[in-house]
Amino acid sequence: MMLRRYLPKSLRSKTPVVPVLRLTGVIGGEGGRFSRGLTLAAVAGPLKKLFSFDGPVVAISINSPGGSPVQSRLIHDRIRKLAAEKEKEVVVFVEDVGASGGYMLAVAGDEILCDESSILGSIGVISAGFGLDRFIERFNIDRRVYTAGDKKLALDPFSPEKSDDIRRLKAIQKDIHDSFVGLVKTRREGRFNADEKALFTGEFWAGGRAVELGLADRIENLDDAMKARFGDKVKLVGIPVQKRGLFALFRNRAPLLDASPGDLADGLVDGLLSRIEERSHWGRFGL
Repeated sequence: MMLRRYLPKSLRSKTPVVPVLRLTGVIGGEGGRFSRGLTLAAVAGPLKKLFSFDGPVVAISINSPGGSPVQSRLIHDRIRKLAAEKEKEVVVFVEDVGASGGYMLAVAGDEILCDESSILGSIGVISAGFGLDRFIERFNIDRRVYTAGDKKLALDPFSPEKSDDIRRLKAIQKDIHDSFVGLVKTRREGRFNADEKALFTGEFWAGGRAVELGLADRIENLDDAMKARFGDKVKLVGIPVQKRGLFALFRNRAPLLDASPGDLADGLVDGLLSRIEERSHWGRFGL
């Protein structure tokens, strides 16, 4: 497709083409050879290819419950940088979920489309864990931890909670939340139809209500939207994103030959834990 621009106009196809990149999954979580998750490193190449197509519009389909605020912002900023450099409009369609970090990706679009049943919003910051101090006390487990730095053990799940640790965590969360809110306000300026404070509590909404509130622009799928703009002959071309995870190796046998039994065992454990964490993200939205 990139060679098309070098052909004489008379030889170029007159069929309008809109490239579509699908960003799906939990954001972040890149911790090893077999790990899963959307990261800038994983999507930088596909994003570059997306914006290399001719035409004034690129489309991104998002299905993500969020995850890492850093990776969410990095991907968002890369989309906006490429859009400015290539002078292209970005149309985003939210599939099942565009919430939390997934919504941060969505606001990289100049226009946000969704389905009636899509979930959007959750503009907030969360930190969750377990308190296991009474558990180890009950079974008379002696835990030994040595640190240099009196705050190094802050928020340790095997130690009783300390009010000072909670205060510091909430201060960090507020900084991240303020940054998130500022980004959404900038990208959706003039489009909110509700008290802004009510939109930034971490609550989420179905697509129809999200459109009413101004979090999305309208209910419409990408195919219909592009046909309305470019005609019935428009062609939507998917941009592939390389799959990661242990089972993706079975699609390409070469990496398996290089993987030791220890790698494969680690991959199975890593994949299982990643899957559990991933399900917890989706589960917040009833999926």
